[in-house]
Amino acid sequence: MTTNTAPEAIADYEEIARAMESRAATYGLLARLYRREVDAPLLDELKTVHFPLNTGNSQVDSGYRLMVGYLSKTWENTLTELAADYLRTFLGHGIDGHSAAYPYESVYTSERRLLMQDARTEILALFRANGLEKDPSFKDAEDHIALELEFMQLLALRCAEALRTSNSDDALALVRSQATFLDEHLMAWAPLFTTEMLKFAKTDFYRGLSRITEGFLAEDQAMLEEMAASAEE
Repeated sequence: MTTNTAPEAIADYEEIARAMESRAATYGLLARLYRREVDAPLLDELKTVHFPLNTGNSQVDSGYRLMVGYLSKTWENTLTELAADYLRTFLGHGIDGHSAAYPYESVYTSERRLLMQDARTEILALFRANGLEKDPSFKDAEDHIALELEFMQLLALRCAEALRTSNSDDALALVRSQATFLDEHLMAWAPLFTTEMLKFAKTDFYRGLSRITEGFLAEDQAMLEEMAASAEE
């Protein structure tokens, strides 16, 4: 990214903007899958998606295979089965911090695996600094993985918009913001969280989601760091 606004530079901006929007779409889908159980419209939509099975990322490919395999064998009780697995995986049967893969950063970054700790306070401050407020209908804490993924989705979309208006300074700042957020927040706990998902999830759907999430975040972190470094050259 440079301040050059020649036609070839603008074309480069458009290509990167499309990549940002593609990333945003992935973040949005992951966020929805963690936000609440799969409902009938989402299940129907997922069954029509042509998931890539050879991305070059072994974790993502493994996750897609598990998810596609599950979606190819849906039956009359699939929604009930998925709802039960969602509750089992993310809510569990206790409050000791070890009975499920609790989807909150605080659980994985606080010494006693408690909710509403420093991570939640930091995320809340970040949201407000970016002009965001949590949807009142969503009762979980701000450091829920769905909200952190949606934050990345928003930053990616803002970056795409900055690129399309040839605002390279804002675009670069947004790339750095995404890289920093991944490094200091999502990647500080998501790998532990997705590993625990594999312990509690019984369906290949949520086991697949675990692997897709882990692989995608690691790959995205590397890509953002490379983009930020290239812009400094």
